[in-house]
Amino acid sequence: MKNIPTILECTLRDGSYEIDFQFSKKQTSDICKALDTAGFELIEVGHGVGLGASEKNIGVALETDEVYMEAAANNVKNGKWGMFAIPGIAEKHHLDIASDYDMDFIRIGSTIEDFPKSSEFIDKAKSLSMMTCVNFMKSYTSKPEKLAIASSAAFEMGVDVVYVVDSAGGMLPNEVKNYVEAIKAENTNAIVGFHGHNNLGLGIGNALAALNAGASIIDTSLQGFGRSAGNTTTEQMLGCLARMGIEGKIDPIVVMDIGEELIKPLIEKRGLTSLDTVSGISLFHSSYMPTIHDMSVKYRVDPRLLIVSVCSEDIVNANAELVEKHAKLIAEENNKKGAWKPSYKNYFINEQASL
Repeated sequence: MKNIPTILECTLRDGSYEIDFQFSKKQTSDICKALDTAGFELIEVGHGVGLGASEKNIGVALETDEVYMEAAANNVKNGKWGMFAIPGIAEKHHLDIASDYDMDFIRIGSTIEDFPKSSEFIDKAKSLSMMTCVNFMKSYTSKPEKLAIASSAAFEMGVDVVYVVDSAGGMLPNEVKNYVEAIKAENTNAIVGFHGHNNLGLGIGNALAALNAGASIIDTSLQGFGRSAGNTTTEQMLGCLARMGIEGKIDPIVVMDIGEELIKPLIEKRGLTSLDTVSGISLFHSSYMPTIHDMSVKYRVDPRLLIVSVCSEDIVNANAELVEKHAKLIAEENNKKGAWKPSYKNYFINEQASL
């Protein structure tokens, strides 16, 4: 690793999952201003599921997309700001609205299988001169070589950055390395990013593995504030880079203050949630957790066993029919009843069911 990597600070987007998408305009403004002043080059804002999610009742945010756009546009003066979009939830006209606020980048979330549906969205973003990233959600569901081929197709469409995404927080460092290296082998000059979750405590380890394999952009969030077990932690990532002698213009202590003052008061979860850990072990995307909840309650089975059972058949999708089938099997095979414990945190939405 020779160059200073770019940190994409995604607290305001991924962190919104943890508060049921209730970031206010003032919070967005204050956090944007603080991150921008601290020197972050890329700052992501808005609904966790992305543009158009509130309109489709996929978790209604406190503010509209436009309010978040305005807050970012008014407070990010040195770096660049952007938002997330899943085609099918987001529509192309949302990009026109974002362009009116001079949004700098868009991150398009898609599985490899659904990626061809993103072509018109990519064309639209490029026509509006937005830096265009593709986040290959649940990257681990495909072989590295397949992800590399999809990445090549993305670059041919004009995409600027492709992301390896550990949606479940269950990838291991050597696996992350293999995915990034596969992309770089197919596209030597490819700009590769990594978006991780911390379900197995490997958010930092995986980010470092990605950087060593050739990635140049790492997503992080203050205090690790993000969906499920959270994201790669901004403060710790900066600390690791400092220990490695890779120090940029961002002062880690200043960032620690931002996290402690603006994000830590929002954190209700303490300690580990076993559902998050089991999700990492099983490569289970937490957005399906509402279905796990419903079926574990209906059949009185341990939701952790249900997650493991479902993922033994399918780590890509967990629709109600599949989850119910496994809940019935567990109920029939086990005399001991399970339960959804009161200590389990709330999982607010099932974004995947909307695709």
